[in-house]
Amino acid sequence: MLNYTLRRLLLMIPTLFGIMLINFVIVQAAPGGPVEQILSKIRGQSSDIDSRLGGGNAEVHQSSGDGDSVYRGAQGIDPEFIKELEKQFGFDQPAYKRFFIMIKNYALFDFGNSYFRDTSVLNLVAQKLPVSISIGLWTLLLVYLISIPLGIRKAVQDGSAFDIWTSGVIIVTYAVPSFLFALFLIVFFAGGSFFTWFPLRGLTSEDWEMMSWSGKTLDYLWHLILPISAMVIGGFAKLTLLTKNSFLDEINKQYVITARAKGLTEKRVLYGHIFRNAMLIVIAGFPAAFIGILFTTSLLIEVLFSLDGLGLLGFESAMNRDYPVMFGTLYMFTLIGMFLHLIGDLTYMLVDRRIDLAASRG
Repeated sequence: MLNYTLRRLLLMIPTLFGIMLINFVIVQAAPGGPVEQILSKIRGQSSDIDSRLGGGNAEVHQSSGDGDSVYRGAQGIDPEFIKELEKQFGFDQPAYKRFFIMIKNYALFDFGNSYFRDTSVLNLVAQKLPVSISIGLWTLLLVYLISIPLGIRKAVQDGSAFDIWTSGVIIVTYAVPSFLFALFLIVFFAGGSFFTWFPLRGLTSEDWEMMSWSGKTLDYLWHLILPISAMVIGGFAKLTLLTKNSFLDEINKQYVITARAKGLTEKRVLYGHIFRNAMLIVIAGFPAAFIGILFTTSLLIEVLFSLDGLGLLGFESAMNRDYPVMFGTLYMFTLIGMFLHLIGDLTYMLVDRRIDLAASRG
């Protein structure tokens, strides 16, 4: 197990490097950037002033610009000012040099400061992480509490009417993305067109600080109902099918037949023998499920419900081309994800000593 762990840890280095390189190339090729963001805001402010003055200064702005500038909307902007912006953001250096400087700093966990927020990337992540973890843990808890009992019952009653109609529900929830369920819940229950039973934005009310301890708890749970419901509805289908198939594989094995022949009750056979073997694959999938909920599913949900977590931070950073936040969070979450996958594999090996991933993967 030690050799396997060391190999996986060493493999993380080229994997992380490749992921960062691919994303860096894609971002560099995409139109727009922090310099262009600032120039567009300056041009927008200038246009607004010109319109208020009746357009009298428009000719001055156009004639003083650098017509050969590589930036759109740079007319009327002092070329020296543009060069200062490039130097400030590090774009006065070639792309390959910026990439290797970034990787060197990230290896030392120096993620720099946000371009458009007066704080470091680590501080931003520390501020937003509790919200995303809170949403992710609640979702994961409810998904497991629903999926495991449902999957076990579907396996025990395989082919029954209950199994058939629940499979229909699972197919629908698996096919429809979580954000569509979120939009449905907003329209029906958050003041869209029908009811106004739940709040639309945030995790707490404006007067949350003035509430009692019990009031704060109820208010927090009240705000969580819609976003958590959307994520649970969109996330329980896969785990339910995984649990069902895992139990079906175990039910037909010889040791189950032997246990029944000894006169053990079905409940004793199911939970005393089948359960601990069938749950191995479910336990091993816990880290991957947490990653999927925390770093993928929650992104659009946080945006739709204005939850100030990592998903909303990532969305705003991408829109503003805040590269330090984009690449810093990508680096951290990729690293965390790879460690969680490793923990999942090691947990699988510890739970069942018959499994030898090191041998199976060479």
